[in-house]
Amino acid sequence: MLYVIGLGLGDEKDITLRGLESIKKCSKVYMEAYTSLLSFGLTSDGLSTLEKVYGKPIIVADREMVEEKSDDMLLEAQVSDVAFLVVGDPFGATTHSDLVVRANKLGVVVKVVHNASVMNAIGVCGLQLYRYGETVSIPFFTDTWRPDSFYEKIRRNRALGLHTLCLLDIRVKEPTLESLCRGKKVYEPPRFMTVNTAIEQLLEVAQNQEASVYGEDSTCVGLARIGCEDQVIVAGSMKQLLTVDFGPPLHCLVIVGETHPVEEEMLEFYKIDGSS
Repeated sequence: MLYVIGLGLGDEKDITLRGLESIKKCSKVYMEAYTSLLSFGLTSDGLSTLEKVYGKPIIVADREMVEEKSDDMLLEAQVSDVAFLVVGDPFGATTHSDLVVRANKLGVVVKVVHNASVMNAIGVCGLQLYRYGETVSIPFFTDTWRPDSFYEKIRRNRALGLHTLCLLDIRVKEPTLESLCRGKKVYEPPRFMTVNTAIEQLLEVAQNQEASVYGEDSTCVGLARIGCEDQVIVAGSMKQLLTVDFGPPLHCLVIVGETHPVEEEMLEFYKIDGSS
């Protein structure tokens, strides 16, 4: 059996009792380490902390392993119990849905253990979850690649008065272009997009539109390390948020749509002059 287990957002203590019981049944435990990170993933002793709490050695599964070599893990799951740990909720990334599809095709029984993810924890900022439109991803721009496909989704959301959750790029164990050309992979240092970088890129895209649906005066909420003890939530205009130091990753951003009076009251708690 393959157990796909959500770990939540904060640290090793956020796993559910059901998830912990499932891990203890398993002969092998893998942990996905590229679509998101728990706070422990940014410290040198993070993995050992997880192993101590869960009582099992953990094999780190990077993007290559999950997307190219996962059949080995699934073959193991045909004859024994295997756990695949995911930060947040198991279905917070499309890669994990693909893993479940492949498991079913191989006749592997899959059991999912859910947990909190950014998709519901974002409610902490006070904007009501049913007032969100389509979520967008903001990738790092490069000198030769500056995509703006997310703009149309933001435009549609704003036309409907809906909020937009922007998930910010995470680049972990990404091969350099030069190394790919040479046929021997060399990896870039890990990079995590900040709220500030995301806003800079969003404003650059806005400048290229005839009549942009947002600008530097648009209200947004910047969030960092949701679910952790030191989470940061700041509401203000894009221009104001550019000046805020949100601290270590992970960050995300909400472009605020039309607001209900209760939402406005909640946002007041996080306005830039009295943010927490």
